[in-house]
Amino acid sequence: MTRTALAALAAGFLFTTACAEEQQPVENAPVTVEKQAATYILPDTTDADWREPDLENTLYIKTIHGTFVVEMMPEFAPKHVEQIKTLTRRKFYDNITFHRVIRNFMNQTGDPTGDGTGDSDLPDIPGEFTFRRSPSGMPVTLVNRRLTEVGEVDTGFYKAMPVATKPSAQAFMTKDGKVEAWGLHCKSVTSMARGVPENSANSQFFLMRHEYQSLDMKYSIWGTTIWGRRGLKKIKVGIAGETPNFVPNELISMRMAVDVPEEERFAVQILRTDSNAFESYVNSLKSKTGKAPNVCDVEVPTRLKNELKL
Repeated sequence: MTRTALAALAAGFLFTTACAEEQQPVENAPVTVEKQAATYILPDTTDADWREPDLENTLYIKTIHGTFVVEMMPEFAPKHVEQIKTLTRRKFYDNITFHRVIRNFMNQTGDPTGDGTGDSDLPDIPGEFTFRRSPSGMPVTLVNRRLTEVGEVDTGFYKAMPVATKPSAQAFMTKDGKVEAWGLHCKSVTSMARGVPENSANSQFFLMRHEYQSLDMKYSIWGTTIWGRRGLKKIKVGIAGETPNFVPNELISMRMAVDVPEEERFAVQILRTDSNAFESYVNSLKSKTGKAPNVCDVEVPTRLKNELKL
């Protein structure tokens, strides 16, 4: 069964309207680490405003366009995170292609057959499209509100992850003292591909190149790219078996940060989204009329040690 991130009709439309203008990368380009200067202006920060991701839940995805450092979210999708970790440590993903890449949408990989029909030998994973959070245990820094298929909800950040959540005040009226929340398919987010059955995710996943709200609460989000984000849009566009003469980019290797020698790790730091500095940063993104930004347009700043990077 082909695992996809969107209905075939919509995906086909996005692909056919975009691929003609895609510039193909040089196949033998050297592996690089992104060194692009920040495009935002931050208020003054202190070391306390920055945090380091948990190495046990940090993933390195190496490509010819640099290494994508992904902060995994077991709080959102514990079964998906565990399966990704297991397959990563088996080196299952090494040299697998990005077989389905759609400009202004996503980069899909994780199929050992390279045509969208393959999986690992592990069992499929039940869908983890939403989760329950307690306002105190999983605080969300609010940015805005948005209208969804379940009504108007709050949007903001838990750690570096964009989320939507029912109002925290409703927790006082629930038996478990929690409210429903879910990750948002903003650019840089990582999510699990699946077939038509909701519980059919296995090994294939995709990295978002652009926001796609229609996927929310339908696919299991398990992480977000915190370093190397500019490289996400450099993965070669095309669909294996459909795009003429398509030679897809490879995922060179995937490793858990904790398994990588210390001297080879990326010393990434993330601006704390519960800090006053982050609040000031979001306020600086408001429009001239004072309108708050779309949560998917807010890129959480990251840096290597004390040198600010994207």
